[in-house]
Amino acid sequence: MGTLPARIAGLESRKRIPPDARPKVRQHQESLLIETPGRGLVELTERIADIVRRSGMTVGLATVFCRHTSASLVLAENADPSASRDLLDWLERIAPDGDPAYSHDAEGPDDMAAHLRTALLRSSETIPIRGGELALGTWQGLFLAEHRARPHRREIVVHLVG
Repeated sequence: MGTLPARIAGLESRKRIPPDARPKVRQHQESLLIETPGRGLVELTERIADIVRRSGMTVGLATVFCRHTSASLVLAENADPSASRDLLDWLERIAPDGDPAYSHDAEGPDDMAAHLRTALLRSSETIPIRGGELALGTWQGLFLAEHRARPHRREIVVHLVG
């Protein structure tokens, strides 16, 4: 290794790429408003895929973010409805409505349970974009999990980078 000035001089002599020859990173962002029917799963896969197609991106990442503390996102099987039922039943066993151990119940007996279920799942998912499509597995789908008993309007932000 040479001295520090020699190493710096070596860096300065490297060929610089002109700004117009550098690869361009594109970004695209949209929001979805989803009306949920109350507790359950709403599949978002096709809505997110439509956003990817409209963006024109062929390679990159799709970050999907749920802006709520009582709803979440989950990648799950989308072929057999019993998989969704089993997931919802499991969440009910882990975080039951109206548990007397909860102190937070300002919005009803499903309030704290909804927050706990959100903590167990995710508020965001990142999915690769390959060939202009979401690079999901054969049986994978992206779902909005509504954890409240009553219907709600949920906002989902989709941010693409590619």
